[in-house]
Amino acid sequence: MAIKKRPHPKFHRPNYGRSSRSRIKAPWRRQRGIDNKKRAKIAYMGCSPSIGYGQPSEIRGFHPRGMPEKLVQTPSELTGLKNVLIRIAGGVGRKKREEIIRVAEAAKLHVLNKAKKYEPKKEKRVKADKKKEPLKIEKAKIPA
Repeated sequence: MAIKKRPHPKFHRPNYGRSSRSRIKAPWRRQRGIDNKKRAKIAYMGCSPSIGYGQPSEIRGFHPRGMPEKLVQTPSELTGLKNVLIRIAGGVGRKKREEIIRVAEAAKLHVLNKAKKYEPKKEKRVKADKKKEPLKIEKAKIPA
């Protein structure tokens, strides 16, 4: 079951995209200047985040697949979990990540960030080094 969340506009800093220079970055920062037009809610400056853009409480915090997410750092945190989606924390290393994935698959839990970069490494074939022959430069003959 997929959840369709209500859309909301993108909330940018004022003057984002004003020029080709990317000095002003996109992420939202609250405006605090006394003369700032975005703080004064002038319409052409764009929308500001407010409580009215929130999602209904029944689906707030849910993944679009329709189930809540659980952030996991150790394999022991997977015990007793049902009907949740697993997201492995970013600071977890390769060995513990593989252990968490193995335990989650045994418990039939879906891991959201099971990346290919953590799959077992395949042996690479080493190419034989070829010796480069020195270039022979011939002198041009100048007609007399």
